[in-house]
Amino acid sequence: MQNMQAALWVVVLLVVLALAFDFMNGFHDAANSIATVVSTGVLKPAQAVLFAAFFNVVAIFIFHLSVAATVGKGIVQPGVVDTNVVFGALAGAVSWNVITWYYGIPSSSSHALIGGIVGAVMAKAGAGALISAGIIKTVVFIFVSPVLGFLLGSLMMVLVANLFKRSRPSKVDKWFRRLQLVSAGAYSLGHGGNDAQKTIGIIWMLLVATGYVSATDASPPTWTIVCCYAAIGMGTMFGGWRIVKTMGQKITKLKPVGGFCAETGGALTLFLATALGIPVSTTHTITGAIVGVGSTQRASAVRWGVAGNIIWAWVLTIPASAFVASIAYWFSLQIF
Repeated sequence: MQNMQAALWVVVLLVVLALAFDFMNGFHDAANSIATVVSTGVLKPAQAVLFAAFFNVVAIFIFHLSVAATVGKGIVQPGVVDTNVVFGALAGAVSWNVITWYYGIPSSSSHALIGGIVGAVMAKAGAGALISAGIIKTVVFIFVSPVLGFLLGSLMMVLVANLFKRSRPSKVDKWFRRLQLVSAGAYSLGHGGNDAQKTIGIIWMLLVATGYVSATDASPPTWTIVCCYAAIGMGTMFGGWRIVKTMGQKITKLKPVGGFCAETGGALTLFLATALGIPVSTTHTITGAIVGVGSTQRASAVRWGVAGNIIWAWVLTIPASAFVASIAYWFSLQIF
């Protein structure tokens, strides 16, 4: 009985840590949803975070739990995960999020979590315990999602420029200040739908590993779904203003029409990835879309030095969080 109570205490602690990561994910990635709409002046910061948080949570009614299934059952071989692995994964992801938030670098919370899982699992059982198909499609989309965001964002910008080339700039600006509310809402919807499910997936993984949920269950308990969407929504409400500044102004200057095109291209990419059950980076996606929009004006409109620093953070995210996770895994063995 005492051992069962101790196990329950550990599980509760890890669920709380997972929800803290989810909150930080919303806090860290709030910039992805609101940077463009704030930088173009369509919404004030306080309005924007409430707007984005609302659509983050509404995503619970829109998307199937395909991404949660990938994270929970498609990355690690059955029977390998235990409480120490989950602790290591979350510690690695949270640590990298804190570092990149502090320095205002828009890295990927999603890939920090995947890196954390990989590092902790390899520390316990080696690379053979990983499911290669799940890892490969996640790594491939590190490159596919920003490229797709870039292409869709730039194509949207070219299309809009041709459709409205005879219109007065003031009229175009007026229309797209309204339309950007639609595109920002769609992007926030995609952000909530893809990112909240990653935390649902790791809690589901934990509950299966500790025997509180059967491995044959088609979906995780309802409370995990509600808590994760609520946590990411609350995180978005608090916002991450350091990263908002980088995303909204430092890469390229955006007008409402550019913000609309970037958000629409990013939203379409997220909808596709979520439907396919692929845990992608909302940060990579919107950065690619913003660069795509900026590059249609002229190459010098994009501050490539800033974009290059962001890409370095992308490259380092998985190995850095994996390294911290492996250390945290060994440390946790001494605690529980």
